[in-house]
Amino acid sequence: MSLSGKRVALLIEDEYQILEGWYPKLRLQEAGAEVRVIGSGTKSSYDSKEHYPMEADASAAEVSADEFDAIVIPGGFAPDNMRLHPEMIDLVRKAYESGKLVAAICHGGWILASAGAAKGRRITGYLPIRDDVVNAGATWVADQPVVEDGNVITSRSPDDLPDFGRAIVDYLGR
Repeated sequence: MSLSGKRVALLIEDEYQILEGWYPKLRLQEAGAEVRVIGSGTKSSYDSKEHYPMEADASAAEVSADEFDAIVIPGGFAPDNMRLHPEMIDLVRKAYESGKLVAAICHGGWILASAGAAKGRRITGYLPIRDDVVNAGATWVADQPVVEDGNVITSRSPDDLPDFGRAIVDYLGR
């Protein structure tokens, strides 16, 4: 399936989980999508938990949700760092509210909660974020590798990346 012409923002901040950052980026590029790495703007390169860098193409303040068909949020501790930057939350909120795909894995559900994109949705993720997304109005799903609910796709952990990547590609290919 070709995603030629599709534009995806991959959010990035320090302490991202290396596989959850790189796998979706490469998988979507392989399918033909243009992937732009969007950081908080505090620097130009962000380190994974394993100290592997990813260069940002732009900051959240320099882009608009209108430029993208989807936003992907990796996990690790990066989402906790992302929550400190209102521009990152606003980007996700605006994409969600305009009906664009927002996809989060692992701790990425924290951003969905902060952006108002969890309320009324079925969500999965890394177990420690359960209380946060439930308190944000979501229904927690513990036993599925991927949960798709409207324009929100969530996944639990690196083990689920093949299913997560497939779900994003299938959604954007519709």
